[in-house]
Amino acid sequence: MSHAAQSRRLKDHIAGLETMTRFVLATLALASGVYTYLGVRSLLDGSATVVFFAAVIYSASVSVAMYGFWTYLIRFLPEMRDGGSRLALLGIMAVGSAMIIAMSSWLNAAALAGSAAVEQHLAITIEEYTADLDQAHGNALGALSLLPDIQRAGERFSRLAADEQTSGALTGTSGSGSVVQLLSQMAAQMKELETTIQSSREPIQQAFEQGQKHLATMRGLVSAPGPIEQRSDQFAAESVALSGVISSLEQTSIAASVTRAAADLSVGFIAPVADGTTPDLAGRQDQVMTTIRGSVAAQSKALSDAAAEILNQPKVPERRYVPLTSAEAVLRYAGDFIPSWAGAISIDLLPAVLVGIMAVVHGIMRRGEDDLEEADRITAGDMLRSLKYNELLQAKLRAQREAESVAGIPAPAAVVAEAAPPAEPERPEPPARQATAENVTALALSDRKRFDP
Repeated sequence: MSHAAQSRRLKDHIAGLETMTRFVLATLALASGVYTYLGVRSLLDGSATVVFFAAVIYSASVSVAMYGFWTYLIRFLPEMRDGGSRLALLGIMAVGSAMIIAMSSWLNAAALAGSAAVEQHLAITIEEYTADLDQAHGNALGALSLLPDIQRAGERFSRLAADEQTSGALTGTSGSGSVVQLLSQMAAQMKELETTIQSSREPIQQAFEQGQKHLATMRGLVSAPGPIEQRSDQFAAESVALSGVISSLEQTSIAASVTRAAADLSVGFIAPVADGTTPDLAGRQDQVMTTIRGSVAAQSKALSDAAAEILNQPKVPERRYVPLTSAEAVLRYAGDFIPSWAGAISIDLLPAVLVGIMAVVHGIMRRGEDDLEEADRITAGDMLRSLKYNELLQAKLRAQREAESVAGIPAPAAVVAEAAPPAEPERPEPPARQATAENVTALALSDRKRFDP
């Protein structure tokens, strides 16, 4: 098939697809307007009537703007022949596409994936609150890690007191003296500290279980059916309650109390007066009590250092749940909803594909028209207009000749030549006729017309 025939067929196809092109553009603009309405409605506040009309007006403006924008481009861009004009329109198309994405596509994505994005925001918030609750629970239970050391120190003091009382293991003299009293006193202090730490276990466990209940309720709200706005409000209420539980866990820790109690073991050490009946026994009791003082100071420092490590653990950051609209959630978690974004943008920018197709087809048509002869470029309309113009011109010349013949004015040679019908191509005549025509004297056309009736 020749390029000329291909050009004519492509022109016929473009004319046949004119209605289809308009229908496609109108459908895409309408679809984008509908999803834009759903997206913009979630951003507006006020009465239901105001929100409805505002969303309808905005979505209608988007649809009309998109239809007009792509209609202009699909008409003008394929007709551009020089590269500068084509690049200028391509730049305008890029700017217009960016504006369409800014005013419509992100709202379309909010309508397509807004609820899922808000649910993801809730799920991520639950993970953060779960980590906070576990950290607060761990900080609160940190003091319980000191129990083995405290119990071991208390048992050691109790055992030494019993050995001193029964066999005089420290002073060499059995009986209940000042050394036994001092060791019993230290064992009692260790027992009190152990009891204090043990008593904190139950409140910590109760607070932790209460926090887990709030987390379970929040997880149920994420996956529950119904409008996401209502579930988000209930989620916010549960998050406030959970924040209170985490704060109470932070305050329940008795690490600071253990630090003060451990310091009191050394600072508040009160040694009894040696009650030995002999100076030798009293001296030995003083020596043993000095040794006990050093042991108590070492034990106090070890417990204080361990409690300080617990207090230096990172604190739970103060967290506050911030509700998000569907549009805001889609923007924040855009990377997780790439398919929805692709669909929303495709609805708005699909006409660009049609513009490209029309540009390619028009380029092929122009290359085919360059191969056409001048006669092939004339259309039926051009022929009809030429015939009509020729008829009008002949009528005008006849009227002018008639007027000149009536007035007896010879017609100018230029007019006569212009009025003369186009010369027909010469045809070969028979030899006899040609010989006869040689003896014929030709008359001027003006002379013949002058004597025409």
